Amino acid sequence: MITKSEQKQLLLDLFPFLADASAEFQKIFFDAAIPAHIPAGHTIAETGSECSQLALVISGSVRVYKLAAKGREITLYRIKDGDSCVLTASCLMSATPFPAIAEAETEIDAIIIPAEHAKTWMTQYQPWGNFVFALISRRLSEVITVLENVTFQRMEVRLAAYLVKMTKQQPNLNITHHEIAADLGTSREVVSRSLKDFDKHGWISMGRGELTIKDMPQLQNLAEEI
Repeated sequence: MITKSEQKQLLLDLFPFLADASAEFQKIFFDAAIPAHIPAGHTIAETGSECSQLALVISGSVRVYKLAAKGREITLYRIKDGDSCVLTASCLMSATPFPAIAEAETEIDAIIIPAEHAKTWMTQYQPWGNFVFALISRRLSEVITVLENVTFQRMEVRLAAYLVKMTKQQPNLNITHHEIAADLGTSREVVSRSLKDFDKHGWISMGRGELTIKDMPQLQNLAEEI
């Protein structure tokens, strides 16, 4: 149950569907919501887990990924402030097991909505139904894009696009080759090989656990081939 006015206001600010809902639904929502804190590195759900609740993230980052043969990972999407997990929502609606792995990349503050409420609200309260359907629509498109890129795009093109996206605010990126490989759904060796090529061209420079962009226009040109 959410009782403090500042917590309620934070949720109203983070989730527009809640701010637009009736006072009746807001009260029902706050009464049902359970505050939760999840430590960094905690596995929230595994492949085959039962979906008994839906978490709405207040702060932090959750990575949802699939584990392929030989331990290769592919990141499907991340859940951040003001968002929720589309696979959990889908599993709740269809009563099927969770098909991926969800892991807290950072400390997470969230609210938990039990499955019985999440499902009944779909037909009883339009703002909640709209929120869930919008979540499914948006995330489905993102997952399809990820799968298309993994299947059809050359790795150096995908890697260039990834670096451009990740360094929009500043040219330095503190990340390991393994982490990049997990996000791109490939092996660390493939990523290391492509990064060495970029380094030879003078587009980037590499240090231990760090990468610096030296020629953004060249990376952007390569990324535009997607």
